[in-house]
Amino acid sequence: MDNTSLKKKIVSGMFWKFGERISAQGVSFIVSVILSRLLLPEDFGTVALVLIFISIAAVFTTSGFSTALVQDRHADSVDFSTNFYCSLAVSVLIYGVMFLIAPFLSDFFRIPELTLIIRVFSLRIPLSAYSSIQHAYVERNMLFRRFFFSTLIGTVVSGAVGIILAYCGFGVWALIVQYFTNTVIDIAVLSITIPWHPELRFSAASAKRMMRYGWKVFAADLSGTLFDQLRSFLVGGIFTSSDLAFYNKGKQIPDLISVNVGSSVMTVLFPALANVNDNKEQVKLMTRRAASLLSYIMFPMFTGLAVVAEPLIITLFSEKWSESIIFLRILSISAVISVVSSISLQIFKAIGRSDTLLFLEVLKKPVYLILLIIGINIDTVAVAVTLMIYNIYSSAVNCVYLKKLTGYTFAQQFSDIAGALIMSVSMGAVVWLISFLPLGYPLILTIQIVTGTAYYFAVSVLTHNRSYMYLMDIYHSRKMEGNKL
Repeated sequence: MDNTSLKKKIVSGMFWKFGERISAQGVSFIVSVILSRLLLPEDFGTVALVLIFISIAAVFTTSGFSTALVQDRHADSVDFSTNFYCSLAVSVLIYGVMFLIAPFLSDFFRIPELTLIIRVFSLRIPLSAYSSIQHAYVERNMLFRRFFFSTLIGTVVSGAVGIILAYCGFGVWALIVQYFTNTVIDIAVLSITIPWHPELRFSAASAKRMMRYGWKVFAADLSGTLFDQLRSFLVGGIFTSSDLAFYNKGKQIPDLISVNVGSSVMTVLFPALANVNDNKEQVKLMTRRAASLLSYIMFPMFTGLAVVAEPLIITLFSEKWSESIIFLRILSISAVISVVSSISLQIFKAIGRSDTLLFLEVLKKPVYLILLIIGINIDTVAVAVTLMIYNIYSSAVNCVYLKKLTGYTFAQQFSDIAGALIMSVSMGAVVWLISFLPLGYPLILTIQIVTGTAYYFAVSVLTHNRSYMYLMDIYHSRKMEGNKL
């Protein structure tokens, strides 16, 4: 793939990926607001407990297998089918484990109905085996337009189903059926829109080759997921499911931004980087572009969230979720710190350095565990604070190895994010002053959002910010292509 063709695919991919994320997650967020008013924090806490184990189980069926397919530029139909059968076999085994341990988890969390919930909800695990390979095919071939339709349709339909069931009094089962519906529709739509389907072909050589790369990614992802979910496990086990619900509600919106923006950019850039992973200078150039672009877009969002946390939570979710305010503030600041760090991890995968990925997990996780133990022994707010401290340490370590592998120096890293950081902090100060106005929460929130957006946009124009100019170039290019059609 030549540079011009690759650039067009990147621009097109970002356009469709952002479109998919913004539209689907916009709908999803509206659904979440409605469900938060219809259901109790305990219902969300129960589902969050189950998702701890579903998330860990999903690593076994998705991580490594699908990543290896995207990273290998020569992957063919045999490789895809082989990885599917490997993933499916593992998923069935994992479901069996979940089925057996469900009663023990129910006793541990002191929630009797958790046994049935886990056994039903875990049926999503085998489905994810098929879904992950479909997504790998889309990413490998950069067919991100296909994602747009599968995700949007699934989100709209499943959201409607969840709201109807919640309104009818189904409680926690409304959330479970919503998750299931979304997954099934996503698989069904992609089955129609992409040409790949499992074939009755299996290659032991292919499986071994993929596993040589994939097991290190799997081990790193499993470590990251285990430790991340350990935080939720301990909050739900030592404190209460309601405490976990408040913590997760404060984490929800920063995570939405990370997934919708950060993951969208890196999902598109990952296969693009895999295509040029033998060209160190081009990898560095694309990494710098990603760091600059992501910081420009995400820093003001996270900063804004931290400042408007109180009126946002009360206006959207009601007073019963007020305990989430402090978590939203802390975790939004934590998310700012981890932006460049998350880019580093994807770069390591794309250039085939899964060994570095695994080594960094081994290096960082003892610190994570120590900080988590300190936080758990204080209170749930301390749990959030220690996560922020860990993100500072993790970002520093990742940046060191990013410099070693790509030549992306610390001075260059700081230079690429400094402009967005300064603009975001100054915007946050302006927006914070508005909170002292003697007005109701909805009106204050509206004024803060409008003022913050206008301020950031105006400063970008006045300073001719590079990322702003780059985004405007993409917008005008897409507009010209649309006019031609």
